[in-house]
Amino acid sequence: MLVNMLKSKIHRATVTGKDISYEGSITVDEKLLAAAGILEHEKVQVLNINNGSRFETYAIKGTPGSGEICLNGAAARLAEKGDIVIILAYVWLEENESKNFKPQIVHIDEKNNII
Repeated sequence: MLVNMLKSKIHRATVTGKDISYEGSITVDEKLLAAAGILEHEKVQVLNINNGSRFETYAIKGTPGSGEICLNGAAARLAEKGDIVIILAYVWLEENESKNFKPQIVHIDEKNNII
């Protein structure tokens, strides 16, 4: 049996921008993606702490060290600059693998620097 487990989490990121005219996705500082083990174009779930919205999109790499968290396309309508979001990725594992699996959780400060 397969179980869907939390693989990666970027906890309490601050939205730094939005681009409605971009074709889609969430742009995330490449260093944050690497620290969380999230791949470019990987499906992610974004939880907006400020307004309660939850949506899925895919991650694209932002400039390393920039702290960029930019919502693009339709997702840009679900948050405002300065909103706090949690970015999650999941993985399917065999039940026996899931017992010892630990997700990569990245805590960041208000400027999107890794703590």
